[in-house]
Amino acid sequence: MYGRKIPTLLELCVQTAIDNVRYLGDVGETDIDLLGEILPHCTADQLMHIEKSSIERDLSPVTDKLWRKFYEKHFGAESTKTLIERMNRKKVTFKWMQLYEAKQKDLESVQEESGNKLKELYKKEENRRQSRQIQVVTKVPPAKRPFWGGAGGSGFGSNSTNTKGRFIKKAKMEFLNSHEARTAAMKKRNLLSNQRIAPRTMTPPARFGGQSSSSSGLGKPLPRRP
Repeated sequence: MYGRKIPTLLELCVQTAIDNVRYLGDVGETDIDLLGEILPHCTADQLMHIEKSSIERDLSPVTDKLWRKFYEKHFGAESTKTLIERMNRKKVTFKWMQLYEAKQKDLESVQEESGNKLKELYKKEENRRQSRQIQVVTKVPPAKRPFWGGAGGSGFGSNSTNTKGRFIKKAKMEFLNSHEARTAAMKKRNLLSNQRIAPRTMTPPARFGGQSSSSSGLGKPLPRRP
């Protein structure tokens, strides 16, 4: 219990900074050795925020090796190896933070381009489906002629009337020439002949007061006046 080392005030400050590293910004004139203990606990986004906030100070002596680790972690060991070989061949050097930013922008542009191409493919497929479902009719149907015809009364109405009259006349002639029509006409003629031959029956004169004409003296001739 008594052998435990009591942390110094500096160590407590460093630990407090590590615990709150997400809130760090401009590190100002912080000792480079202290930054070497604090900044390795940052994520890539947190470290980028500290780099951009500390405008008047170059943190690459501490952060350059950290950015190389982030580059290899995010983009792969093979990409990191290829990049180092290319810089050695061209005899140039860049800060790893700059290389990380450039690679990230390239990937974002590639992803954006891929996303745009994917959207175009979706749009083309949707247009193709809609064109297969909806067929636009561009052919105009012929105009209907009015029932009453054109000028001068020589239209569909007059032709229809003439045709109708011819059909009625033809049907009437066919009916008159049919067997049923001849039979009906013959029956009508026989009925008229029977009515002319049958004797007429005389209706007896009406009686007055319940007496016959012989008893009432109506049948006697009237006397002449002197």
